Amino acid sequence: MNFFQNLLSSITKRSLLKSSYFRSKDFGVLHQDINKALESVMSKSGEISSLVFAEHLSNLIEELNDEEFIKFFDTVLKKYDIDSQALLKATNEYAKNKTQNNLEIISQLSEPRWRELFRRLNTISEGTLKLVRLRERIRSLKKESPSLQFFDRSLLILFKYWFNPSFLVLENIDWTTPANILEKIIAYEAVHEINSWDDLRARLAPKDRKCFAFFHPLMPNEPLIFVEVALTSNTPESISDIIKIDRSIILDEDMNTAVFYSISNCQEGLSGISFGNFLIKNVANKLKQENDGLKKFVTLSPAPGFVKWLKDQSIDEDLTEDMLFKQALTYLTDSDQEDGLPNDPVAKFHLGNGAILERINLNADLSSKGLNQSKGIMVNYLYNLDTLEENHELFFKTKEVKQSDGIKSLRKKLRI
Repeated sequence: MNFFQNLLSSITKRSLLKSSYFRSKDFGVLHQDINKALESVMSKSGEISSLVFAEHLSNLIEELNDEEFIKFFDTVLKKYDIDSQALLKATNEYAKNKTQNNLEIISQLSEPRWRELFRRLNTISEGTLKLVRLRERIRSLKKESPSLQFFDRSLLILFKYWFNPSFLVLENIDWTTPANILEKIIAYEAVHEINSWDDLRARLAPKDRKCFAFFHPLMPNEPLIFVEVALTSNTPESISDIIKIDRSIILDEDMNTAVFYSISNCQEGLSGISFGNFLIKNVANKLKQENDGLKKFVTLSPAPGFVKWLKDQSIDEDLTEDMLFKQALTYLTDSDQEDGLPNDPVAKFHLGNGAILERINLNADLSSKGLNQSKGIMVNYLYNLDTLEENHELFFKTKEVKQSDGIKSLRKKLRI
């Protein structure tokens, strides 16, 4: 990350110097009226003047209350939407005369002009981060204003280009990582709450515990997603064995299994972009390179939709362990969804990555969250690095849950 931080620092310093220089020139007015400030951003063609006006507009947008925010984007949509008449004319012209120039005109006219606004806002200092935060706010308000859906989807399209996996940097997070990043790991942990610095230390400091995160060079202080890994001598059946503070450290020669036990997306503004599949595969290969003794890669995953599914099926929640296991097996292997994909979102994620359903564990997470969402069950999904791509393709072709021999035997025994 040092290279990217130095690069970013250099770019930022140059931008600030240019901005400071041009602020002192008589090249225009920084309007306090946000609609006039918008016009300034959209009308400027000079690189530096555009940057200065964009930074000013970004600050004005951040200061808007929710009502003003919605009203502003209603104005943007109305004023800078697609010119449908011009597009129709260009389409008719292309139908008569199929030239490259006419095709390019259609391409330009078919894109909303307000998408250029986001590109210009991205050029300012910390522009990418500010746009991610902007989309967070848009998503929080879009139920109140359906027109915000346009901007939500438009930013998602841009982000899919800007946050392409080839741009991401994989970083090891450990106890020596700067405190500002560690604080965010605590805040963003979405699966198993980190309750103290001692709790965090137990997950990062021991040599048999690992954590890796993806960063973007333009957001070096903001993890995008991170995964916590336990290096063990067997496949765990309970999360308490993994995250308890007082435990025995596994020796290097006894490590044979890498357990992905928590994956947390950090940026709501990047919702809709899948980083997890790339993260798991990259981390698995990295761990394999570092430790030849690792032979097995599994998860210890929650089943967060299980309790809701039981209620939707009108199934009595007061079940014996045998009945609970049978219902969990049905929930995880037989789809009730219209699209035929798994009932459970975590199952869909891992199976879509090419993993297989390895084992179901009862009484594996007895925390309040674990009981309320999953009735305490947790699931092991197996990542066989040699068959991931084949399994991935097969899953989306057939939508069938690939299962271990153990799961198949249990289904046959229980007549599921």
